[in-house]
Amino acid sequence: MKKQPAKKPSLWAKIRSIKLLYNLLVMAVLILGLALLAHLAMQIGTRHGARRTVPDFAGIPLAEAEELAASCDLQLHINDSLFVPAYEGGIVLDQLPEQGVEVKPGRTVYITINSFRQKMVPIPYVAGRSLRQAKNMLEIAGLEIEELHYRPDMATNYVLEAFYGREQLTEERELQAEMGSGITLYVGVDPEKDATAVPLVVGLSLREAKSRIWESGLNVGKVHYDEGINLLNQKEARVYMQSLGAEQITTLGSAVALHLTLDGEKSKAAREVAVKEAAERAKAQAEMERTADSLAALEGAGLLEETLQRAVEQSEAATTDDEFFE
Repeated sequence: MKKQPAKKPSLWAKIRSIKLLYNLLVMAVLILGLALLAHLAMQIGTRHGARRTVPDFAGIPLAEAEELAASCDLQLHINDSLFVPAYEGGIVLDQLPEQGVEVKPGRTVYITINSFRQKMVPIPYVAGRSLRQAKNMLEIAGLEIEELHYRPDMATNYVLEAFYGREQLTEERELQAEMGSGITLYVGVDPEKDATAVPLVVGLSLREAKSRIWESGLNVGKVHYDEGINLLNQKEARVYMQSLGAEQITTLGSAVALHLTLDGEKSKAAREVAVKEAAERAKAQAEMERTADSLAALEGAGLLEETLQRAVEQSEAATTDDEFFE
């Protein structure tokens, strides 16, 4: 009887016989399995494929907005509040994401609501401070400058008095004002130091532009808004035109009118032009100052008259030469 040939070991048996290879294979299978389980858990946890359309919350009371959000499996979060007298308190004014956007269930929608009344804040006492310090203190308190009035005084750009409406602010008297209110400042100025350079505010938001203008000892003039700008999107608007050009020298207390737009390309292009014009004005001003300094130095040395006389003589000599050659 013939012997049966020995049966060849299977591939799996061979792999099992090689300890290192077997262990590596087992680890690879385990890692792959864990990755698959994690992927499935993530799909379930995030409800992959499920979508919700964000409803329009604007114009409805907060309680109704919360009910509507719950019915759509969404969360509401009050991100900001404004005081718009035209609307009742608690009304939703704005939302993000906007109406109609598709999101996953459980997504948070950030809303802005209308305050029931404007918040009252204490007015800081700013008399005796520099204009820059006073401006910063008012801005930190949530207030702004209503108007700057300059009075002759040796302390240039130092606040002499401050008024809220007709009420003068004193160190002993504590007054409150609605957030965003303006405070009128009376500021000192040496009559010989009443000039300032206009800052570049093209491309800035209204808040930033106002701050720069006040810091330079100037007033904010009339603010013009392009179509489409309102209280809700005003923060996104940017200045594209200022009535007094940047680096122009003007008197302290002068007003700078502003024009704002929501068109980003428009404000960007306007800023590029304004930057170039400001550089040209600054260069021309520096040249004028150098000329003035040179004349002042000559005058101080008693040489101004002599220099002017020499210039006149050279001019007359040039005229004589021209007549000779004719």
